[in-house]
Amino acid sequence: MSLDRLYLDLLDEAPIAPPPGGRARLLATSAARRRPAAPCVSWARPYAGRVAAMDAVFASATAWDVEIVEGWNLQELLGHLMAKDGLVAAAVGAPVHGPPITDDEPTARTAAVHDHERSRSLLETHRSWRDQADALCHALSDADPARMVTPGGLPLPVGDQILGRALETWIHTHDTAVSEGLNLPTPTAGELHPMADLCARLLPMTAVLSGLDLGDRSIRLTLTGDGGGDWHLPLLPGTPSSAYEGQEVALSLRADAAEYCFVLGGRGADHTWQAEGDLALAADLRAAAPALSGP
Repeated sequence: MSLDRLYLDLLDEAPIAPPPGGRARLLATSAARRRPAAPCVSWARPYAGRVAAMDAVFASATAWDVEIVEGWNLQELLGHLMAKDGLVAAAVGAPVHGPPITDDEPTARTAAVHDHERSRSLLETHRSWRDQADALCHALSDADPARMVTPGGLPLPVGDQILGRALETWIHTHDTAVSEGLNLPTPTAGELHPMADLCARLLPMTAVLSGLDLGDRSIRLTLTGDGGGDWHLPLLPGTPSSAYEGQEVALSLRADAAEYCFVLGGRGADHTWQAEGDLALAADLRAAAPALSGP
């Protein structure tokens, strides 16, 4: 069963009211339900799966003009995702949909895409967002996941950039599902673990961006549930993380894997982390965690 079909089946547990605008619009929306996840290399499957989930939520959406997040309605949210995906697409040599990129700062690029999409229908914007996502997936077949790129000014390997796109797509899919009263399924363990691994490895960077000087210390991070893991995270910038194997640490943190990802993504203010050791350090890291999240 494809990821696309799996998510649609799960969302189909609730009856779907037809969107406003008559039979033609309903048929056009229903057609989106049959678009499978784009073929992609294995390391990009979390992104393709989250795109398919967003398509499933879109197909169930009925309140097209209400505010979802950041003052954006569904069309504007899709435009934002398309803008950010387009920056990564340009960095890896994939086609860019929407207006030409004249400023690769994410907020400026989002504004440019919003201006471009304002005269178009929601269904046209949805199709452009999905076409951009598919173009990015197709281009990754020849990409080196270890190559450093800097879309939007953030230097990360291509593989991590794609996981970042998966994480943001997941978060905004959840935002949309909440606005529609839908219960979004948690990603499969195979999708969740790579995103949790990225979020684990980014925690020291969020501390640096928040102005914390944590010295030559390290922590243990244990993420529970399907897709979780156990990491040894040095807090000194440039020092790589590894699996936790009994190393001496200043702090041990424990959290649910999906909830931890949402905290790094700027959501889940009520999610708590269990801490043993330096509790002041735990509070600093928890406060700094969303430093890389944007709108």
